[in-house]
Amino acid sequence: MARSPARLRAEDRIRLASDGGRPSLAAPQRPSGLRLWLRRRRGLLRPAFYALLGIGALGAGTVMVVALEPAGRFSWLSENIAEVAGAAGMTVNEIVVRGQQNTPRELIRAAIGVGRGDPLLAFSPTQAKARLERIAWIESAEVQRHLSGNILIEIHERKPFAIWQRQGEFAVVDRDGRVVSADTLDAFGPLPLLVGDGAHKLGATLYDALSREPEVRRRVQALVLVSERRWNLRLHNGTDVMLPEAHEEAAVKRLGELQRSSALLDRPLVAIDMRLPDRLVVRHNPAPEPIPEPPKRRGGSSRG
Repeated sequence: MARSPARLRAEDRIRLASDGGRPSLAAPQRPSGLRLWLRRRRGLLRPAFYALLGIGALGAGTVMVVALEPAGRFSWLSENIAEVAGAAGMTVNEIVVRGQQNTPRELIRAAIGVGRGDPLLAFSPTQAKARLERIAWIESAEVQRHLSGNILIEIHERKPFAIWQRQGEFAVVDRDGRVVSADTLDAFGPLPLLVGDGAHKLGATLYDALSREPEVRRRVQALVLVSERRWNLRLHNGTDVMLPEAHEEAAVKRLGELQRSSALLDRPLVAIDMRLPDRLVVRHNPAPEPIPEPPKRRGGSSRG
C-alpha cells in the first residue's frame, strides 16, 4: 500500500516534474541569491510597508475631513502620520552636520529639534532650514531627510572679518557688517578694528584699499568713521590720518607713495590732514617746554 505524500519523510520527498505529475529523482534546487537576499530583507521591509499602509489610510481619512471642514486639520494629520511612522520603526537613526566651525553646537541642536529615536516624519527639513538660517553665524543651510533614518545638514558659515567697537562695546562682524559674535573676540586671530556708528557696514571697502598698500595697512591700528561720513586712520604710533570724504582709495594710494619716498608714517606726528584734495597738512607734536632751572642760591656772609 502506497503511503500518502503527507506522510513521507523529509529525506524521501521528491520533486514532482511538470510532465504529467510523474516523479523526478532530481535533487531540490538551491534558492537563488536574489531570493535569499529578499528573504533576509523581508523583515526590514515590513515596517516601511505598514507605515505606508497606515499613512495611506490616514490620507484617505483626511480627504473626508477636509471635505467636511475646508480649513482642514493638517496639524492633526502630521501628528498622526508621525505616530504611525514611529510605531512602524521609521525613527531618526543618525544626524550628520557638515561645515560647522564657529557656530555653537547647542544652537544647531536646538534648531534641528529632533534626536535619535524620534519619529522621522515629525522632522520638517523646511522648518529646520529656516531655524538654522536665523542663527547669526549661519549664512545658508541645506537639510535632507532620508527614509533610512538619516538626516544630513550642510551649513555655510559667515566668515569673521573685523571687530566693531561702538560705545565701548565690541563684536565680531562679517564683511557685510552682520554681527556674528560678541564673545571670545580673540579666538579668530588678528582682525581689523572698526570704530564708530556705521563703521561695521562701510569698513570693507576701505580695508580693501589698505590691503593694496601693505606698508600703510600694517601701521594702521583702527579705522575710525567720523559722523558716519568720513574716515580717520589711527596709526600704532598715535598719529591720526584724516582721509577725504568719498576719496579714500586715492588718499591711501598717496599715503603709500609718501611712505616709500619719505617714511611719512614713521614720524612722530599728531595728525596728517588729507581732507583737501590739493594739499596735505602735517601737525607736529608740540615741542616740549624747557624745564626751568632751579634758582641759584645767593652766597651770604658767614658769621664767625
